[in-house]
Amino acid sequence: MEATLRGVGVSHGVAIGEVRHMGTAVLEPPAKSIPSDEAEREQGRARQAVDAVAADLMARGNLAGGEAQAVLEAQAMMAQDPELMADVDRRIAVGSTAERAVYDAFAAYRELLAGAGEYLAGRVADLDDVRNRIVARLLGVPMPGVPDSDQPYVLVARDLAPADTALLDPSLVLGFVTEEGGPTSHSAILARALGVPAVVALPGAGELAEGTLIAVDGSTGDIFVDPTEAKKAELEATAAARKAALAASTGPGATADGHKVPLLANVGGPADVPAAVEAGAEGVGLFRTEFLFLDDSKNAPSEQKQVEAYRQVLEAFPEGRVVVRVLDAGADKPLDFLTPADEPNPALGVRGLRTLLDHPEVLRTQLTALAKAAEGLPVYLEVMAPMVADRTDAKAFADACREAGLRAKFGAMVEIPSAALRARSILQEVEFLSLGTNDLAQYTFAADRQVGAVSRLQDPWQPALLDLVALSAEAAKAEGKSCGVCGEAASDPLLACVLTGLGVTSLSMGSASIPYVRATLAKHTLAQCERAAAAARAADSAEEARGAAQAVLSGE
Repeated sequence: MEATLRGVGVSHGVAIGEVRHMGTAVLEPPAKSIPSDEAEREQGRARQAVDAVAADLMARGNLAGGEAQAVLEAQAMMAQDPELMADVDRRIAVGSTAERAVYDAFAAYRELLAGAGEYLAGRVADLDDVRNRIVARLLGVPMPGVPDSDQPYVLVARDLAPADTALLDPSLVLGFVTEEGGPTSHSAILARALGVPAVVALPGAGELAEGTLIAVDGSTGDIFVDPTEAKKAELEATAAARKAALAASTGPGATADGHKVPLLANVGGPADVPAAVEAGAEGVGLFRTEFLFLDDSKNAPSEQKQVEAYRQVLEAFPEGRVVVRVLDAGADKPLDFLTPADEPNPALGVRGLRTLLDHPEVLRTQLTALAKAAEGLPVYLEVMAPMVADRTDAKAFADACREAGLRAKFGAMVEIPSAALRARSILQEVEFLSLGTNDLAQYTFAADRQVGAVSRLQDPWQPALLDLVALSAEAAKAEGKSCGVCGEAASDPLLACVLTGLGVTSLSMGSASIPYVRATLAKHTLAQCERAAAAARAADSAEEARGAAQAVLSGE
């Protein structure tokens, strides 16, 4: 009998196939003691295993490229964390085997993250994956991971580590479903980059029996267990209709009555550029520059290395707009040479622009590199700062840009509620705003973007979040300046219409989402988008907001 489950749809498309579960995690190694004269040998084994796992993660990152590469490089750094390794050595010195010392050291670090308020709890899946890989190597057993299969399937897991998600084969993995995670988790972001339908935060996902036929609708979050032939036909027809609509929609983003809404791409480095160009992106709305800094957590990249990487992206969009976010370090992206190691809650400490203002030489080098990379190119370069809290922050960034001789527009990201509430004040110092809805939701609702248990509050349809978007857009309009959205909210076609109705002037998203958003915007007038936005803001919950907007846009 067909049953319907509901999770959070995070990557568009329909997948119908049999369930295959993620490989079982490594079992807990036995707690046996070793003689003191074997400690040095065990410490050597531990270091060799850690280095091998880190190298494997880096290699996977190089193969995957783009956003996945930055995620996996960060995970490799986690494997080689000096404090963790020192703890492993201490445990071996008092009698633990290498595998047991690794297991216990990672467990202690896990508890430390939870005790720090769980801001970094979203990295627990990454941490567990690193531990499992190291322990598996030490025990000489197969790595946990994606199941071997010659036939296409739907992958089901409690959560997916970036190392597994990044190299999924779309020809075999039709879609995936996870019990944990949220709409802005690493797995969700990478799924959209791959173009694989995905649903996260599905309670009881692990209880789906191996081999069960399910249908996954990554747009709605619905999972149909043992779907009837009629349901399969209905879903396939819906998918075909969506595909036809995408093929028919080309050109710049605009509403049905011609109101222009530039559709831009989020890129994590030069490797993401071909997909953005193929999707018809009108430029880049978020160029994440962290990928350059993750190669070496102890030293900043040289100016020349930065110039070369930036120019590759700028050259791909002649006459286009490229918005670069300067380094966003801290919290879940720590760098040894920049970020404090002893903050009780890194999310509320020195991160983003605060980090750069504490290290002006790093900011100056990056801005100078951007200026040199843009020389002689007909590109519209814009540079923005992450985690701007107020006008003082905005002025400090704009002053730094001018001092570096940067000929570009200077902007501020709106990721902190104070920036939305005081957007007009901030716009006295900068020329545009860009809403990072992932962090803005996180700080508005005190809900970690990686924790599935609070995914309800991470939903970008939350009316309170829409209110903050509206405040920012209204302030920009009053000042005659632009206000874009570069967070994951822009990748939802229905929400893109609402954001347009709220007054947002551009939308930036993962390349795979651009055709969906373009086709949906083209169906509705600006007035319809404005009515849908008003209806969504009048609701009291994210679900009601989505339903109200859908009713307006479907003419109900």
